[in-house]
Amino acid sequence: MVFSSYLFILVFLPITFLGYRLLTYFRYDELSKVWLVAASLVFYWQGSGTFLFIFLASVVFNYLIGIAIIRLGASPRWEKKWLLAIGLAGNIALLGYYKYTNFVIENVNFIAGTSFDVMNIVLPLGISFFTFQLIAFLVDCYKGDTEEYSFVNYLVFITFFPQLIVGPIVHHKEVVPQFEDEKRPLFNKFNVMLGMFLFSIGAAKKVLLADPLTAYGEAFFSDVGSYDVLASWLASFSYTLSYYFDLSGYADMAIGLGLFFNILLPQNFKSPYKARNFRDYWQRWHITLSRFLSNYIFRGVYKKGKGSFNFYFAVMVTFFVSGFWHGAGWNFVLWGIINGAFVCMAHYMRRSGRELPFIIAWVLTFAGVVGTRILFVASDSQQAFEVMRKMFDFSQFAEFDFSGIAYEMYVFAMYNSVTILTLIIAMGIAFFGKSSNEMKEDFKPSLKYAIIAAVLLGLSLTQMSGVSDFLYFQF
Repeated sequence: MVFSSYLFILVFLPITFLGYRLLTYFRYDELSKVWLVAASLVFYWQGSGTFLFIFLASVVFNYLIGIAIIRLGASPRWEKKWLLAIGLAGNIALLGYYKYTNFVIENVNFIAGTSFDVMNIVLPLGISFFTFQLIAFLVDCYKGDTEEYSFVNYLVFITFFPQLIVGPIVHHKEVVPQFEDEKRPLFNKFNVMLGMFLFSIGAAKKVLLADPLTAYGEAFFSDVGSYDVLASWLASFSYTLSYYFDLSGYADMAIGLGLFFNILLPQNFKSPYKARNFRDYWQRWHITLSRFLSNYIFRGVYKKGKGSFNFYFAVMVTFFVSGFWHGAGWNFVLWGIINGAFVCMAHYMRRSGRELPFIIAWVLTFAGVVGTRILFVASDSQQAFEVMRKMFDFSQFAEFDFSGIAYEMYVFAMYNSVTILTLIIAMGIAFFGKSSNEMKEDFKPSLKYAIIAAVLLGLSLTQMSGVSDFLYFQF
């Protein structure tokens, strides 16, 4: 089920919210949490079908392992290590089977010359996201950084539908206490109005900006050879902006929905395309993913006081994991390595006290973002390099004078006017507009915000008959 759909907005959300409010009104607090869990499982089942049962088995398995680790307390560490190892192995095996089995088979066939058939495996919704949350829970149980949550509070933390499929990747410490808060069941008019405002912004980002830009990008990358240099630039920029508005739009809707239930989900984007280097960029882009990788990968490799090499090595390992987590393909691994190298460069510049003028630094950073996005969305590395080559192949203009080139560009612009206008609007918002978090901080219930929310949601509703899935929906 997609947030930006009639089924979700007109059926699922009203029923879920009204049922929740009725239960909290009559002070059935625990039952209201059970209602949220049940609604979240229906939400997941609607998009994943029978995988729901495997998802539930994974959730229960991790709870039992986590509670067993907690109850060992100061018991010999080898017992806790074995339990942690079993838990991590279970999560990694589940993710590995669904996401990487065919990748392994294809590479074995390539290296060994075998001809094993790839398997017909459908990637379950949100497996990459909820697996990370479960791993974080187990590791914190082992470290003694969590307590023995009730099964209901644990379930509602993992399954809470606003963040279940595409994040933000929430941490138990920031969500479970909110479900335990005695003020949570109370009706909060401010939170509901703010939630509606953020949801409308997210819907507009997704439906009015991301979807049309994604459509152009997908058409180009499905048949690169049929397009020219101008289309290559337009498609590359379209995909770069569409990914931001698709993911940040989902995050805005998720945060808005959380507020309906008095749950504040963490910020996930902070105007990343305003960044002056890749270190800054990754502190603004998919913030909860960066936080997870920093806490559970980087800190596991980096040892303070071991010198610069250890630091840069830890950065590269972290981004290698990030690349492989994003997709089962060598282009994703290369994407992660390049991003890691860019982050290392930014850290080196900072440590050595060097700084480029902002406009130069920003242009170089955004160029790197576009280049890595091409690598990310391409079917493989070969196609990515073909797109980059095509972007600088101006041979089609070799026989034209200045007026001829201008005419060709004019014709292209007229033919693709809607996409270009959408891209210009998207770039203006991304480069110069306030982030959703800044708008959230400025929010005050008023007629102005009500009109903005109504207009944005109204325009979005008119376009939802052809809404596509979120880019990270089956991820």
